[in-house]
Amino acid sequence: MKLTVLDAHTANPGDLSWDGLHALAECTFHDRTPASEVVNRAEDCELILTNKTVISSDAIRSLPKLKYIGVLATGYNVVDIAAAQERGITVCNVPGYSTASVAQTVFALLLELTHRVGHHAQTVREGRWSACQDFSYWDGSLVELSGRTLGILGYGAIGEAVARIALAMGMKVIANRRTWSSEPLQGVEKVDLESCFNNSDVLTLHFPLTPNTSGIINRENIAKMKPGAFLINTARGPLINEADLAEALNTGRIAGAGLDVLSSEPPAADNPLIAARNCLITPHIAWASLEARARLIQVATENVRAYLAGVPQNTVG
Repeated sequence: MKLTVLDAHTANPGDLSWDGLHALAECTFHDRTPASEVVNRAEDCELILTNKTVISSDAIRSLPKLKYIGVLATGYNVVDIAAAQERGITVCNVPGYSTASVAQTVFALLLELTHRVGHHAQTVREGRWSACQDFSYWDGSLVELSGRTLGILGYGAIGEAVARIALAMGMKVIANRRTWSSEPLQGVEKVDLESCFNNSDVLTLHFPLTPNTSGIINRENIAKMKPGAFLINTARGPLINEADLAEALNTGRIAGAGLDVLSSEPPAADNPLIAARNCLITPHIAWASLEARARLIQVATENVRAYLAGVPQNTVG
């Protein structure tokens, strides 16, 4: 049984082990695979793993031996699911591996926006404190989160993890999701979408990307937000109309944004958010803690093991 990992580098740049996969199949690993090389690299394989390399319908039709596609991520939009189903190919993802890491990143971004720790540390390195006449200084207002309202758009596992941290910090938490299959944590108030926009001092995005949520952060909805509110996005870049958000930041309509995802990754050099006022952008790292990546590889390996045993798990489509 042959297996190839088409883009192994981001999940494991060398600090983790693929030994579990080696025990299950004859493995080949590629750091990255351009679209033009997918078929060539996978043509002899019954199993392939991908993170962001697209497995198109054309590629699926050109790989007659292919029986299994494992996605090294939770989102599986890189795979043409309809084409895989038509061929009877099993597709599996890895849900929930990065929940704690993403929730932590939400607050890493928010705390930098509100207390600017990194910025102030840099001013000390540059000699500003040594040259200061006073024992203390700060740039701009420092914002206390306790007592402020955190609005969560998309209350799933990550939204709930974010809520736990916010409640522990003394924040009021409101949340919106399309349908509620269970009650939220005690202390979390269910609200409609409009109320979430209107009443949040901090709005954090955890919606899946769908036709209904694409571009949900736009000029119209930004206008509903509190002046001085903060926006955090660790979910999907296309949830935001980037030109509209850049305008809101540059005009001071909202106080700041912390973004770990953008509509195109890596972004174009002229993306309007890169130069926008008080906009922190990190390079899609919320999922990438060592612990989260270790879980990712472990579950992806267990998915392969389960498939080979005839009891596939974490199937999608």
